[in-house]
Amino acid sequence: MRLSYLGPLYLGSLYRGSLYRGSLYLGALLVALSVSPLASLPAQSPAPSDSEQMTLYVTVSDHGGKPVQGLTRDDFTLLDNKHPETITGFRALAGTQAAVVIVLDAINLPYHDVSFARQQLSRFFSSNPHLAQPTTFGVLQDSGLRMEPWFTTDGSALATALGRYSIGLREQIRSTGLYGDEERLDQSVNTFKELIAEMPKDGIKHVIWISPGWPLLGGPGLELNPSQRTPVFTNIVQFATELRRLRVIVDAVNPLGASEDVGRTSYYESFLRAPRKSNDVELGQLGLQVIAQQSGGLVLHGSNDIGAMIQRAIDHTKSGYELTFTPAPGEHENEYHELQIKLRLPGLSVHTTAGYYAKPVFPGLPGAAALPHAD
Repeated sequence: MRLSYLGPLYLGSLYRGSLYRGSLYLGALLVALSVSPLASLPAQSPAPSDSEQMTLYVTVSDHGGKPVQGLTRDDFTLLDNKHPETITGFRALAGTQAAVVIVLDAINLPYHDVSFARQQLSRFFSSNPHLAQPTTFGVLQDSGLRMEPWFTTDGSALATALGRYSIGLREQIRSTGLYGDEERLDQSVNTFKELIAEMPKDGIKHVIWISPGWPLLGGPGLELNPSQRTPVFTNIVQFATELRRLRVIVDAVNPLGASEDVGRTSYYESFLRAPRKSNDVELGQLGLQVIAQQSGGLVLHGSNDIGAMIQRAIDHTKSGYELTFTPAPGEHENEYHELQIKLRLPGLSVHTTAGYYAKPVFPGLPGAAALPHAD
C-alpha cells in the first residue's frame, strides 16, 4: 500500500475570534475574510499568464449520472463568450487518478446532524476497503481544519482514523442571525483558501465538501459599498483562476436530505453568474455550491445517503476528457470569459470550468509543492 504525504494541514489559525458588529455594509466581514480594503492590499501584479494554450478538464455523464466514455474530439463544440473556438488538443482520460480530499464540515452542519454525517462517512470508508482513488479526509470545527496527513487507498485505515477524531460540542459561542452567519462564512472561506494553497501542484485534485453550504449572504438590506466590492471581486477572481490552474474540482454534498426546504437548497442558483466587474459582486458568489458548480463539480442534495453521494462524486472524475484551445488574450485585466461546451449527442450532461478571467490580477496564493510519495 502506497501512502502519499499531504503536508501539515492543521489549519487552526483561521479563526481569530468574533467579528466586529458593524453596519449592514458588512465591512467587518471583509476584513475577517482577509480581503482587506483595496488601499491596504499588497501590491498586485498580473498572475503568471497562461500559456498560449489553455486546457480544460471535462466530464460527461448520462441521464443517470454515470460517466460517458468513448467520445471523440468531433463530439465537442467549445464556445468562448459564445464564439466557437478550435479545439487544438484532445485526450480521453479513462481511469484517471485524482487525489480525493473529503471535508466533514462540522461548523455549518446543524449539531444534531454532525454525528449522523460522521457515521455515514465512516460507513463509506469501511464499505470500501480498497478505494479506487488515493483519499484523505479532514474535519472542520471551531478550532480549525484537522486533516489526516496521508493519501491512501485503504478505506479501513481511514475509518479507523476517523474514529479517533473527537467532534464535541462547539467550542465557540457563536452569535445568532446575521452576525453568526458572518462568523461561519469567515471561517469557511479562509479554511477553503488555505486548503487549496496546500494542494499538490501535479494531477487532478478532487475536494468533496460535506455540508449544507456556507452562509449565502445577500438580498435586501445587505449591501456592499464600492470600496468593499473590489476586494471581494479580487477573491472571486483568485478562486476561479487557481482552481482552474491547479486542476481542482469541488463537489458540494448536502447531507440534510429531503428534510431541507427546497427553496433553501436551490437558493445558491441566484448567485451563479460570475461577476464581470466589481460592481457586479454579491457575497453569495463566495458560496460553496457556487464555487463547486463553477469549478466543474457537482452539487448533490435531496438524499441523506452520504456514502452514495460521495461515490457518485468520485465516479464523476474516474474518466473525463482534456480539451485544449487558444484563449482570447483579453482587452483588460480581470476580463471574464464564459465557457460553454456543447455535445453532438443528445441527453448528456457536461461539466467543466464555467469560465476564466483573462489577465487575472490578485494577490497570489502560496505556491504548492508537488506531492511526494513514500516508499
